[in-house]
Amino acid sequence: MTKGRGSPAARAEELRRLIDDANQAYYVADAPTISDAEYDRLFRELQALEAEHPDLQTPDSPTQRVGAEPASSLAKHPHLRPMLSLANAFDEEELVAWEERNARNSAEVRTAGYTAEVKIDGAAVNLTYRDGRFVVGATRGNGVIGENVTANLRTIADVPLALRGKGWPALMEVRGEVYLPYEMFKRTNMQRERDGESLYANPRNAAAGALRQLDPESTRRRRLRMFAFSVEPIEGKLPARTHWETLDLLEAWGFKVEPHRQRFESLADVQGAIPSFEALLGVLPFQADGVVIKVDPLALHTELGVVGGRDPRWAIARKFAPEVAVTRLRAIRINVGRTGALNPYAELEPVEVSGVTVSAATLHNEELIATKDIREGDWVEVIRAGEVIPQIVAPITARREGTERIFRMPDECPRCGTPVERPADEAMRYCPNASCPGRVLEGIVHFAGRDAMDIRGLGYERVRQLLAAGLISDVADLYALTVEQLVELDRFAEQSAEQLVNAIAASKAQPLSLLLFGIGIRHVGKTVAQLLARRFGTLDALMAASAETVAAVSGIGPTIADAVTSFFDEPRNQALIERLRKAGLTLAEPTGASSEGPLSGKAYVLTGTLPTLARARATELIERAGGRVAGSVSRKTDAVVAGDDAGSKLDKARTLGVEVIDEAELLRRVGETA
Repeated sequence: MTKGRGSPAARAEELRRLIDDANQAYYVADAPTISDAEYDRLFRELQALEAEHPDLQTPDSPTQRVGAEPASSLAKHPHLRPMLSLANAFDEEELVAWEERNARNSAEVRTAGYTAEVKIDGAAVNLTYRDGRFVVGATRGNGVIGENVTANLRTIADVPLALRGKGWPALMEVRGEVYLPYEMFKRTNMQRERDGESLYANPRNAAAGALRQLDPESTRRRRLRMFAFSVEPIEGKLPARTHWETLDLLEAWGFKVEPHRQRFESLADVQGAIPSFEALLGVLPFQADGVVIKVDPLALHTELGVVGGRDPRWAIARKFAPEVAVTRLRAIRINVGRTGALNPYAELEPVEVSGVTVSAATLHNEELIATKDIREGDWVEVIRAGEVIPQIVAPITARREGTERIFRMPDECPRCGTPVERPADEAMRYCPNASCPGRVLEGIVHFAGRDAMDIRGLGYERVRQLLAAGLISDVADLYALTVEQLVELDRFAEQSAEQLVNAIAASKAQPLSLLLFGIGIRHVGKTVAQLLARRFGTLDALMAASAETVAAVSGIGPTIADAVTSFFDEPRNQALIERLRKAGLTLAEPTGASSEGPLSGKAYVLTGTLPTLARARATELIERAGGRVAGSVSRKTDAVVAGDDAGSKLDKARTLGVEVIDEAELLRRVGETA
């Protein structure tokens, strides 16, 4: 396609430039140049152009930050250069000793100058760029081999897909720290609490967990950020003499660099600035635990070398200890979440930590309690760094008096008495009873939410009111509500009562996928619910399926399958489903898979980019024709549907003699016209 003025190709190129400029201004310069609405308009226009002209789509297009298929596992990735760790210093004397050791190797370090950067407490990553384009990204791993998380890193706006400026080596690795801002950390934990999942202890754990998601869309929703902090040139030279110049280069290339960095002439100057760096920790929008100090000239990095192949002599982390308070742990309580997860938490004697009065702290799960040997009645150390939720560091065993009680998780749900379950590979226990009072409030609000049954006007306040009035005790009761009942309650006029009853009635038409997401099956999010609904078509078919049959669905796996079958094996859940059936809910998916059809019993694998069909649409066509989509090629595969840029799956199909077809042949087989 030509790039003449006014052509789609020229417009797509212009849109990519405008969007990249807006991203640079927003994420790197912190100075937005256009409104969110204008950004969305440009983005949608580019999406539409690329959809209409697939040949215009480039690997570094802003639209390609999200869209990879969920992975079944994370592949290993060897770093081209080892990722080193940092030695720590905790006071002035240890920093002086560090410089003295370096001076014995090179006296020049005393006058060479230093850079200092706030030490972000996140997850280290390694980004490989070839000819200025991002090609692969990995976690730190053991420093030599990490996990390939390229698709997830592409969702982070601070990761340039194509570099700006000039001067980058032909092949290089950029090291950075992925982090979760406090605001997103709080939102993430609020959502996990609503979903009945254990809370993350801190933003670092949340960032690392988000980075290792198998589905890039899950990573994108976390809104991760990244600071770049170093470059390893592999082919070509780095046009910088100092680390400070390297950071300037990274900014020029489009990376975000820690904004509080400073350059100092001597270690004494660094020492004088330590108090101001430490004072920053309480006001930064992200978690940090110290300052990284580096000898500035890059030539000295080579001269000073590395200790034991692990710690660079030319860099050290000056760590700050968080404020610790001591208080009594009165009792360990249990909160039952929406999915039935039993979440232990500590009830504390109120104590001030970092300027905030704390009376409760998360305990995450029973393994953490046992590992730290935390007992009811213990005196404990509590921290609250920045905006992190309060957590117990450790019990003070020297202050034990013999009256402390070892905590054991209950075998029955503390709210409904149902025997709890603990999957073999999980740290949490669960109440399987969907009607458990501990799950009801959050469960009903979730069921009525926009992403589930979409019952407008049924939020927390209304649900609490209906529960308190005894009008409902589970989601099935919603469908028996009448206008006459509602108008008897406070803040309900006849019009608002009619609106709610009508909204509830309208939700009966929602498809099976939204019902499955709404009823709160453990591990079943929106995407999994869609996969199940498409594959089985009806709720009856899903309830009758074995764990093995469910696990065979592409993208599911045994853990989810066990959770699904266990849910439907519970008699109280069966009774709930029967009441929903009698209420007239739609228990089928309009685009559900067919048990009969031209591809009945056949296993197909999709690979590469098809000319017109999106991956989701191709999957839908195969399943509606009675087939199933597998994630990998084996001798049991009936056919591989290959598009452009097909990779190893196509090679394996040829090796095994598996039939390979194109999109046109697939459309013919499922009865669609090309």
